[in-house]
Amino acid sequence: MKKLVFMCMLIFWGATANAQAWTGKGDQKVQLGLNAWGYGTGVTGTYDYGLNKLISVGAGANAYFGGYKNNDKDNRVFIFGRLNFHLREALDLPEKLDIYPGVNLGVLGKDFGIGAHIGARYFFTEKIGVFAEVGNNGSLGVSINL
Repeated sequence: MKKLVFMCMLIFWGATANAQAWTGKGDQKVQLGLNAWGYGTGVTGTYDYGLNKLISVGAGANAYFGGYKNNDKDNRVFIFGRLNFHLREALDLPEKLDIYPGVNLGVLGKDFGIGAHIGARYFFTEKIGVFAEVGNNGSLGVSINL
């Protein structure tokens, strides 16, 4: 039994040894999660592409099930572009962790939508991690390294 536990620990350690939350230029992340507050409660999906060690651009969509902005059912979907500033290197964070403030700009139903957030990603393996964002919209979910 001890050998089995030891082998599992070695496999887990090997899988997490190369996990990186942000590598910079060309880095690509997909995030899927749940919205907890903001324009409503629902699901979110985002994509980020690294321009350099500090900046990424991307896009996303939120679909709301309840709590729509102004109780208007036309405000069920927020489609947006996003800009993030990655602070992993500037703050000398561990490779598995990235903190990023950013802004969203897009269309919310018939309205214009803008938001600001600060987020964090932590990767358990090279491909899979978790994220949390707070701000005008708040979300929690899974982050996938492409």
